[in-house]
This record gives sequence, C-alpha cells and structure tokens, in this order.
Amino acid sequence: MSTSQNPFGQVLVALVTPFTADGEVDWAGVEKHIDDVIGAGADGIVVSGTTGETSTLTDPEKLRLVEVGLDVAVGRARIIQGGGSNETAHAIQLYKASERAGADGVMIVTPYYNKPTQAGILTHFRLIADATDLPVILYDIPGRTGVPIRYDTILRAAKHPNIVAIKDAKGDFAEVSRVLNNTDLMYFSGADENVLPHLAIGATGLIGVTANIATRPYRQIVDAVNRGDLAAATAQHQRLEPLVRAVMTHAPGTVAAKYILHGLGRIQSPRVRLPLVGPEDFEAAQIEADLDLVHDVEGLDLSNFRPDRNAAAGGALPQVAGTTR
Repeated sequence: MSTSQNPFGQVLVALVTPFTADGEVDWAGVEKHIDDVIGAGADGIVVSGTTGETSTLTDPEKLRLVEVGLDVAVGRARIIQGGGSNETAHAIQLYKASERAGADGVMIVTPYYNKPTQAGILTHFRLIADATDLPVILYDIPGRTGVPIRYDTILRAAKHPNIVAIKDAKGDFAEVSRVLNNTDLMYFSGADENVLPHLAIGATGLIGVTANIATRPYRQIVDAVNRGDLAAATAQHQRLEPLVRAVMTHAPGTVAAKYILHGLGRIQSPRVRLPLVGPEDFEAAQIEADLDLVHDVEGLDLSNFRPDRNAAAGGALPQVAGTTR
C-alpha cells in the first residue's frame, strides 16, 4: 500500500511518554524511545494518546511531542497526534496547532465522560475533520469513553474526505468486517491481543501498547500477513501472548509498559502521573510471572530485566497541571 493510499503505515506504536522521577517529561528519554521503536520497525508513532497519558499532559507538551517526534523520525516514520479532548472547541484548537507543528495525522477519540448521542459524536468528528487538512483516524474505545461509535455513525463519518481510518478497541469482529465491506476506511487494531485476528479479516495494521517493548515482532506479523504466511504470523502471535498479557491485564497498559521498559533499562524512570500509580506489589508480581513465560521474542532480552517496584510506586504531581483549554 503506497503512502498516498495509507498515510500512516501499518505498525504504529501508541507511545508511552517517559517521565523523570518527579513527573516531568524526560525529553531526552522521549527522543531515545522514539528512535528505538522506529529502529525496530515502527512506521508510525502516535504521541500523547491514552498510553502517552494524554489526560495529564499539557497542550504545550502534546505539541512538543509532535515536534520532537518529527525531529527524531526525520522521515522514517509518521508522527500522529493522539491527544484529543472531550470538548470539541478545545480538540479543534489542539489539532490545528498540531498541523502547524508538522504532524502527519491526527487521531480523534470519542468524547469521553460527556456520553454524547451518536449525533453529537458525529458532529464532533466532522467539525474536527473540517478544521484540518490532515488525515484522521477515529478511535473507538467504549471501555474508556462510555459510548461506542455505532455502525451507522461510522458509515456516515466515513463519507468525510479527511476521515480515512479507525482504531478499533471494541472487539466486535463482525462489525469490523461489515465496515470493511461497506467503506474505504482503513482499520487499525487497538487491542494488542486482537492484532492478528484483526489483520486476518482485512485490517490495515495496529496501534499497539506492547509494541513499545517489542516492536520488531509486530513488524514481522504484519509483513507475514502481507505475504500470505499465516503460519509465521501465528507463531509470532503465540510468542507474544504472555508479553501482551503482562502488559495489558494486570495494571493499566501505560503503567505496566513503563514498569517493564524501566526494568529493561530502556527508560530512566517508570513514573506515571496521578491519578495513575505504579503497580502494587501483587500487580508487579503478576506482571513478572507472565514475563517469566516469554521466550524467543526477537529483540527482547528479558535476562536483563531488573524490576524496581520502589521506583514505580505511587504517582507524580507535575509542576504544571494539564488544563481543559
């Protein structure tokens, strides 16, 4: 698929935002981590999304993440602004500023907490898409937003020329097939455990959390599916299964991913911003037990894993709070 047909790529990382121990953005760590995942096969980076702790980032931080991502990527990967808002006016401001900063695309999450009707959701999407010339990914994650993007709403949104893709964390495979049959939208798997099943029914790629830790195997899964080698893709999927479980089931994905990345020495601190907190002892033990089951994942050497529960404990209050506007 050419860049003109797919402006995002196929292996997209839902990037964690590395912080210092006191909760400020570790900009050198951001640069290193972006370079690491691009070098391991990512062709797209979603900054300041859910995994990047968008709710507690300021708008200047979100915009600088785009700028830093572009500086590091130097054309090797697309940089997508994943930080949205449940206020339409604020979201429009942020995405217009992200376009000016050079972002390659934007991802719009369903407005959360408000619980809008489908008409309100569609209006939110359309007004944002009207305000930017960037290609748009819709983000359907009812477990976090409280409301799904329903099939008829997806069909209506797909008629907008700037809305070209959807990230699916809903897990309704019948609906995925139906949308793929009736629109030109690209589908990106937004649940790490569903990457291969989504690809098998026609999804374009993934926007993954576990890909922060093991990017290369996802590159290999996508490449195997592209060449029709389901056996090779399935083998990688099976090797990744306990790692996905470690990242996605015992604590919020951001928390677990940072805990593991820090234990591997790939980020300087596992700190998250409140109200997120590091894993409690029992959660850390569950994460570590699943990691013990991970073997033969290319690019991941867990013999060097040195978890630090004390460093991960609690959460940070940054000096400047994220604001609604």
